[in-house]
Amino acid sequence: MIALTLTEVASAIGGELHLRGADTPDTVVRGTVDTDSRNIGPGDVFVAKPGETTDGHLFVSVAADAGAAAAVVERVVTEASVSQIVVPDVVTALADLARAVVARVRAHGDLRIVGITGSNGKTTTKNMLARILSDEGETVAPRASFNNEVGAPLTMLRVDDHTRFLVSEFGASGPGAIAHLAGLVEPDISVVLMVGMAHAGGFGGIEATRAAKSELIEATRRGGTAVLNADDPRVAGMASIAAERGMSVRWFGRGASADVRADDVEVTADGTRCTAVVDGVPHALHLRVLGEHHVMNALAALATATVLGVAPDAAIGRLEELQLAERWRMEPLGSERVRIINDAYNASPDSMSAALRTLAQITGPDERTVAVLGAMSELGEWDGEEHDRVGLLAVRLGIQRIVVVGAAARRMFLEAISQGSWDGEAVFFPDADEAYDYLTGELRDGDRVLVKSSNAAGLRFLGDRLGEFFS
Repeated sequence: MIALTLTEVASAIGGELHLRGADTPDTVVRGTVDTDSRNIGPGDVFVAKPGETTDGHLFVSVAADAGAAAAVVERVVTEASVSQIVVPDVVTALADLARAVVARVRAHGDLRIVGITGSNGKTTTKNMLARILSDEGETVAPRASFNNEVGAPLTMLRVDDHTRFLVSEFGASGPGAIAHLAGLVEPDISVVLMVGMAHAGGFGGIEATRAAKSELIEATRRGGTAVLNADDPRVAGMASIAAERGMSVRWFGRGASADVRADDVEVTADGTRCTAVVDGVPHALHLRVLGEHHVMNALAALATATVLGVAPDAAIGRLEELQLAERWRMEPLGSERVRIINDAYNASPDSMSAALRTLAQITGPDERTVAVLGAMSELGEWDGEEHDRVGLLAVRLGIQRIVVVGAAARRMFLEAISQGSWDGEAVFFPDADEAYDYLTGELRDGDRVLVKSSNAAGLRFLGDRLGEFFS
């Protein structure tokens, strides 16, 4: 965070300052801001956020002992020897502080801000873009999937006077969430990847999801740039919102009309090769990140980077250095003997389909495809039919072993075994431990194994265990 006095911090968040020790209103703080006391070090600011299982106020003294310069609280913790700023709501205060800090940096620097949203691919695209931009200047981007009401402001608060690029990832817990988060910084460039069924249950359908994602365009600075998926009609329709705001549009996609597109895509076990055509000029691109679906994420990153003045050849060279999109996202584990692909951090109908297709594409004729599948979350009334579709797709792709884990995913198993013409095998296990016992005895040399589920299903840990067992 930039250097601010305690008075300036209190003013930015509308809080009441309670001083401790030798501190004065003019004491300067410039450390990291965090809601986890375990991450606090000397000079940092601790935000005592109440949670579902515990309360950050219980750890204010721990943060003080670790050297915190200040704590943002909803009530004074009298026993803690650290200056405290009392606010009605610490999450609101966190957003207010992020808004104030970014505005100050922007006012006297050349900070450029990119906002990214979409039903799938946000984190991968963010990582790709951050890798490209990091060689151009100091770049701040979210750790993991810091894209909610807490994670997004914490990322914003990492900017300082030397930051040239801020890449923000925006998730949506419901209508208005993206408008709120993006409104804190008003991005110069907004990137919308796709509108799919992820979280459709929470929004009330795919059209409501489209409206939520379009909030990012509406929150972008007038005269900025919208980077839009030309292949997704719901995203392409957001060009009219951009036009109303005097924004230019940069298109990415697989079709010939896109400003940045991919031709001759070839998927293999060591990544994906294609020709990236940027404004009519072809460039060879070899992505080491597994999965054809990541080509679209790379195109979005390329389109955005070129808006920011990065030469296409330089951007492509940096993309080719990435070997992993993110932990638990198409992460290769195991060995050449038994290859485990752990993609169980998140799952939606679209990402399930993409992962299964990748498994089929990268498996050779003398190898066996095995899909270990768990539930997809937040699908609401579409939950049953979407799980049915995944089971059917796995069969139609010729996946040779389907292992379904957890009661919430059982319909995948039932749909798979209902396909009488299929000559493979589907099995069901109520929990990951039983699935692990089965798989460690069932898997054999030449197997290519996809582990895929939503985060809540917890199969990412099963994937890790299998990766270690077969390493």
